[in-house]
Amino acid sequence: LDNIDAVISLIRASKTTQEAKAGLIEKFGLTDIQAQAILDMRLQRLTGLERDKIEAEYEELIKKINRLKEILANERLLLNVIKEEMLIIKENYADERRTEIRHAEGEIDMRDLIDDEEIAITLTHFGYIKRLPADTYKSQKRGGRGISALTTREEDFVKHLVSTTTHSRLLFFTNKGRVFRLNAYEIPEGKRQAKGTAIVNLLQLGPNEKIATLLAIDEKDDNKYLLLATKNGIVKKTNREEFKNINKSGLIAIGLREDDELIGVKVTDGNKDILLVTKEGMSIRFDENDIRPMGRTAMGVKGITLSNEDKVVSMSLCEEGTDVLVVSENGFGKRTDINEYRTQIRAGKGIKTYNIAEKTGKLVGAEMVNEDDEMMIINSDGVLIRLRVNEISLFGRVTSGVKLMKTDDEVNVVSISKIKMEEE
Repeated sequence: LDNIDAVISLIRASKTTQEAKAGLIEKFGLTDIQAQAILDMRLQRLTGLERDKIEAEYEELIKKINRLKEILANERLLLNVIKEEMLIIKENYADERRTEIRHAEGEIDMRDLIDDEEIAITLTHFGYIKRLPADTYKSQKRGGRGISALTTREEDFVKHLVSTTTHSRLLFFTNKGRVFRLNAYEIPEGKRQAKGTAIVNLLQLGPNEKIATLLAIDEKDDNKYLLLATKNGIVKKTNREEFKNINKSGLIAIGLREDDELIGVKVTDGNKDILLVTKEGMSIRFDENDIRPMGRTAMGVKGITLSNEDKVVSMSLCEEGTDVLVVSENGFGKRTDINEYRTQIRAGKGIKTYNIAEKTGKLVGAEMVNEDDEMMIINSDGVLIRLRVNEISLFGRVTSGVKLMKTDDEVNVVSISKIKMEEE
């Protein structure tokens, strides 16, 4: 603007636009974009009023540049801007989805288009789920470090691991006593070290609601009951038919008292022996016929009488194996013959199943196993080790067992899961 006459003279003396642009760049030290902007200007912008507008625009841009630099230099300010913009988007566009995406009725079942393959499904503490081919994890010797099961956020770890097939239906039971259903093939496939998909993208979970257990349901299975257990030692038996029609918002699977949570669910024929194991190393075995069938929303009956601070860590069916395998938080474990556990009356205090010491820590899980089974043991770093059950020593009930997985002050075992050995 201060050199307006010189600029006009230069442009008038130039034969082509390119020549004028080159002259402006050379004479006034402008950039290519600035020179082009001058050439694109309309004559009306040379009036006094337009000059004031240009100066006001210049000052406004300088302020904007300073503001943007300030935001980039201050993370708190940046997060506030993001928050404000997200709230505006929410206000303008947060209406419910208006279309429902589903498969057309009466057409081909999606399951017919998918191979029925062995898979492993993992779900982490913070709710990330994925499916993998069952042979992703090769067997290792006991006492090893294991291999990393997945890449998670620093404080996350694998909490549930289920071995099943792509054609099975999965029931997701939450700690709040609700149940959801998904087809196994609907779980997105991931690589061994991938984080997975957030379960909240697949299920409508409430605040502070987490998946307590996964159950793979085979349609051809004749077992007609689901058996549920809570951390406070309550058990309940409900007809499987009551879980047939589960909508997207889930169903109530068990009525819970305020301080209680659902910890385990099993499929049964109604005539099994049940084994409950607690974190303090107690256990009780009783006949399932001691529990009468109840409706979905019922609370259940007492399965074991717990001492102060003790909680149930696992529920197993005795016919699931010949030995009871227990694993402690410091990586110790053992097998004990199920015949050492006599059948008792439901709701008793039970008998000792493990000798807890400072070096072993409390129990994290228990499973009924056979010689041909394999186990997955997962620690709080997300590291997973796969062991053959026949490598784990047999001990009596009141013993501590041997080291199965190395741990240290910061890393403990958090979960165990049984898988079947593949055919040779």
